[in-house]
Amino acid sequence: MNTKLAAKILLFQVLDELPEHLGIRIYHFLQSKFQQRSLEQKIKAAQGTYQQLQRLTDTVGISLKDKKILEIGSGWLPIMPYFITYLGGAKKVETYDLYRHYNSVSIKKLNLLFVQQFGIEIQNTTGEFSLPPEVEYYPNKDLSGEILKNIDVIYSRFVLEHVSPDEIKKMHLRFKNSLDPGTLVIHFISPSDHRAYVDKSLSLQDFLRFSKTEWKKKCTKFDYHNRLRLPEYLEIFKELGYYLEHVEFEIPSKNSTSYEKFKAVSIHEDFAGFTEEELMAGSINLVLKV
Repeated sequence: MNTKLAAKILLFQVLDELPEHLGIRIYHFLQSKFQQRSLEQKIKAAQGTYQQLQRLTDTVGISLKDKKILEIGSGWLPIMPYFITYLGGAKKVETYDLYRHYNSVSIKKLNLLFVQQFGIEIQNTTGEFSLPPEVEYYPNKDLSGEILKNIDVIYSRFVLEHVSPDEIKKMHLRFKNSLDPGTLVIHFISPSDHRAYVDKSLSLQDFLRFSKTEWKKKCTKFDYHNRLRLPEYLEIFKELGYYLEHVEFEIPSKNSTSYEKFKAVSIHEDFAGFTEEELMAGSINLVLKV
């Protein structure tokens, strides 16, 4: 483990021991102070996901135009909602998050940059967060307890891997019971060990060497990862009665460095029932139908 990763893990452990409101406040400050990616880089990354979303909706034969969309996990900025409304033509995006990350200073910068990069002026912005009427922000909300109506498409972007299996089930049971049959649920899932993005020497499957008990001790609310493998996600949705419209994922080739690193990991017996492909499946994109 390199020094940068060790420091990050220690920081999260310290913050996790503080009262929740204080830990989250300090986390917010540090994120804004030491964020490595520029706003331009964040826009570019979100644009890539939006293009994938377009491709997936085209694959299953629907359009986002004039649709009401629900975003699971607002994150720090409404970049995806902007792409969906201003490029995709959606009527409304309602974005929900367990925490309150938006701030008007960052969003005003985003609004100006959208004009510069795309020639799109974010108009009629009002309220605490300087958001346009097409985007409604719901922070501090648990979707498993919300009553939802008239939603056409739900999507998440790199969120589900940070949600416990029980909460995933509760959330999707709520969708199943609240939404009309035929509503689409689209998930972009990054099931790989995120520590490997900080320490390049680690395998993307390094965390599979730990038992469930060991891994639970290593996680905090700031870096939780559920470690679910592709078949486990699919089984959850199958049990809840969702129809799988489309699934895609990436597997490293056997002559790649990623595969070599994977083979060097001593996979814990908790994952003994999975094939190599199931263990390594990454960049999972799912399209489900209620």
